[in-house]
Amino acid sequence: MTDTSTILHPIMLVGTGSDVGKSVLATALCRIFLQEGYRPAPFKAQNMALNSYATPDGLEIGRAQAVQAEACGVPCSTDMNPLLLKPNSEHTTQVVLNGRPIGNRSAYDYFRKEGRAELRTAVNAAFDRLSQLYNPIVMEGAGSVSEINLRDSDLVNMPMARHADADVILVADIDRGGVFASCYGSIMLQTPDDRKRIKGIIINKFRGDIRLFEEGRQMLEKICGVPVLGVVPVFNNIVIEEEDSVELERKAHSIAADKVNVAVVLLRHISNFTDFNTLERDERVNLFYTSNTADIEKADIIILPGTKATLDDLYELRRNGAAQAITRAHRNGTTIIGICGGYQMLGQTVKDPHAVEGSIPQLPGLGLLDTTTTMLPEKTTRQAAFIFNGTPCKGYEIHQGTTTYCEGHPKAGQEADTIVCAKRCTGTYMHGFLDNPAVIEHFIAPLAKDRAAATHHTSIEEFKNRQYDLLADHVRKHVDIDKLIKIMHT
Repeated sequence: MTDTSTILHPIMLVGTGSDVGKSVLATALCRIFLQEGYRPAPFKAQNMALNSYATPDGLEIGRAQAVQAEACGVPCSTDMNPLLLKPNSEHTTQVVLNGRPIGNRSAYDYFRKEGRAELRTAVNAAFDRLSQLYNPIVMEGAGSVSEINLRDSDLVNMPMARHADADVILVADIDRGGVFASCYGSIMLQTPDDRKRIKGIIINKFRGDIRLFEEGRQMLEKICGVPVLGVVPVFNNIVIEEEDSVELERKAHSIAADKVNVAVVLLRHISNFTDFNTLERDERVNLFYTSNTADIEKADIIILPGTKATLDDLYELRRNGAAQAITRAHRNGTTIIGICGGYQMLGQTVKDPHAVEGSIPQLPGLGLLDTTTTMLPEKTTRQAAFIFNGTPCKGYEIHQGTTTYCEGHPKAGQEADTIVCAKRCTGTYMHGFLDNPAVIEHFIAPLAKDRAAATHHTSIEEFKNRQYDLLADHVRKHVDIDKLIKIMHT
């Protein structure tokens, strides 16, 4: 039986590069430590992502840490991700500190060595608060751990491990090749003291017969001087939310026969694409991402998703013809749904008098809803409940801007309702809108009359918990958890 009375060192997963699977493995360890009787919590000092989440107290963190908190069975908080970077463009980023935006910064300004002390103090303080409440802390690094040119300004990898006195596990993606060089190089490029912190390696995304890699495992241990704690195979039958936009490349991108085709318009600054995961799993539905105007017009339902740059993406939709394709499709009977920034685009006008998003002061919307949106410096972030067709539902809001009804509307000048409907067009600020069975049935059932109704006996919470358990089982089979816990004891 595990001795959970002993305080474990924090554990930090760092990577040989981006998209090696650190977040998913951290999620697995969060659930495993919970199953072992500990009270774990996730931590990532700095996260760069457009997929974010509203905490119970109405603040904003990266989606990955919210998922990991779910796996731990605890409420998420900003101390789990005190610094969130949300790119506005290729050159600027909104900086969210302790759940609230503190301004936009260029990449050059942000990564300068000067002025880092305040941010470092803030992320260290968040870790210290979290470590007083939970044990162990499952930490996650960012990108490659061996970006030596950023060493002095780094807040999230080895400097954070030093502050936390964490045991570090290096994660490598064998699927992309070069695993020996990437592991060896990642370790050897560390300072001598940081090198000592790296206590093990996990090889991730293995394909084929693991027995064929046994010699390679021994060779890797010999050249790196640290144990290989596990070789984890690729899985395709476990659903874990991922926040990285790389995940979009693995999604469907085309029309399918004999399905309700739902086109999510692929915006340049798309955010919170996890909004569509539940709908994507519905067997009646083919949900695909596209900016192709012909495919947009062929879809049964078109979704305009959230975006970090509403005006910039609206300008691009008009430039590339997608806006015209959406309005033509609507005239021809297609249902349109707008979520958050996509909802703002569906109105008559989007205004930015304070240059919150950039240099575009105003653009006409698609004109499908009798609303207008004004961007404001203050951000709305909250979890919320709503009623849809008489059924209690829930979601969360993260947006800048206030949407009101236009002149001539019975509620002219008033703030728009939670859900705004017109003929075959629905808009809402509510992320998680399409996680609710009542909402899905309202849109999908009329278009899938020859198909059996989807069964929703399992709630989204039950589904997610089952997936976390399956992920934990998968990782337990291939990683020496007893050895890992022993490392964290000593």
